Amino acid sequence: MPGYVWAAPYLTCAPAFAFVLVGGGRVLGYTLAAPDTAAFAERLEQAWWPRVRRDVAGLVPTRPGDAAILEHIARPDPWPAWLLADYPAHMHINILADAQSAGWGRRMIAAGLAALTAAGIAGVHLWLDPRNERAKGFYRHLGFEDVSRDGHVIFATRLDV
Repeated sequence: MPGYVWAAPYLTCAPAFAFVLVGGGRVLGYTLAAPDTAAFAERLEQAWWPRVRRDVAGLVPTRPGDAAILEHIARPDPWPAWLLADYPAHMHINILADAQSAGWGRRMIAAGLAALTAAGIAGVHLWLDPRNERAKGFYRHLGFEDVSRDGHVIFATRLDV
């Protein structure tokens, strides 16, 4: 079910900002971005969520976290205006554990940031699991700033446009 929220909608609504890492004949990871988060959220509400809501209607959560994903599908949280003012784009990255610590994450983030910069985007943010200390260090190392607020862990960076 996470794919309904954190993967497939980007391939449908922002494919120019989707990059896939393939190695050994399998997908090892991806980075996805939406250059205009507010417009992306509107597009999802019009063109993505109605179909997904029909697909998941009546599903009963069977795994930890499924209930939260179903709730997000039913009622996505709005992005905070204070965040979008300076960092209008957002991004996701996911790399399999056996492909981590080999420089792929840095290269995947660089590809996503380059695409956003080329599109004239001034800033980008991403949300982190509060327990993921390793990711916090990774993003700090890449020059992201911790802009966390309201109990959410958020890292952001301005882009050279």
